[in-house]
Amino acid sequence: LPAMAHHSFTAEFDASKPIKLTGVVTKVEWQNPHIWFFVDVKGEDGTVTNWGFSGGAPGQLMRRGVPRDSIKVGMVIIVEGFRAKDGSSNASGGKVTFQDGRSVFTSGNDNQEAK
Repeated sequence: LPAMAHHSFTAEFDASKPIKLTGVVTKVEWQNPHIWFFVDVKGEDGTVTNWGFSGGAPGQLMRRGVPRDSIKVGMVIIVEGFRAKDGSSNASGGKVTFQDGRSVFTSGNDNQEAK
């Protein structure tokens, strides 16, 4: 099994590169040390890119009132966060807004820039 490591926001993400993307949730991984959710985002040219968003620890999010089933495959969501330093299609998943206008903060405590 691959080793899971915890990394700080500043080690992986660039606070000078905020993003705001809209797309369809394709996968949700609700496990330690961080949740990950994946979203298909259609670009202006019509190409679809699957973005991975890192969130906080499951227990941390649940204590904050974000239940396991809050983000579901098939949902259209808007995600605000910060791009990965490596330039990949990964980002911190800060604020998630649902189609009904509700929003949740999915990032870990070390990602204060996204609040």
